Amino acid sequence: MSRAPIALFYGSSTCYTEICAEKIRAQMGEGQVDVFNIADTSIIEAEFYTKVILGIPTWDYGELQEDWDEIWDEIDQVNWQGKKVAHFGLGDQIGYPEWFLDALGYLHAKVAKLGAIPCGYWPVDGYEFEASKALIADDTLFVGLALDDENEFNLTDSRIAQWCEQVKAEFAQ
Repeated sequence: MSRAPIALFYGSSTCYTEICAEKIRAQMGEGQVDVFNIADTSIIEAEFYTKVILGIPTWDYGELQEDWDEIWDEIDQVNWQGKKVAHFGLGDQIGYPEWFLDALGYLHAKVAKLGAIPCGYWPVDGYEFEASKALIADDTLFVGLALDDENEFNLTDSRIAQWCEQVKAEFAQ
């Protein structure tokens, strides 16, 4: 089986994260990204890649999406040491402003603790929320691309395009 240089794993209950994953694949370039729904493909498949993108939506009051919740312990079985990992997350900054992108923060913390090299941090400028577990650098950056298709769908494509260029550069270093 021929593999692309980058793997993208996502979980999606309502298809929004899946749609964003496909947009990211298209932006990264033909043949550059293998996309996997974690409901269908084990996260252990990440073993075969040195560059990985992880996509996760936050549910309700800062909860993991159900497919990520089911495989949460399996993440520990992957050797993340030295892998460059970028994250993207979907959330609702108006409906759940106190928990915006919390699941993104949980996932980033987990793989970083396991030795992954984080990439793709994203500025908080332009977002309005009260709190998030996905913040670093004195709360000026998200740990990955922040998307809010519920309230800012019109910004998703441009954010993805800009972030993908950033991630391509970081993955190339």
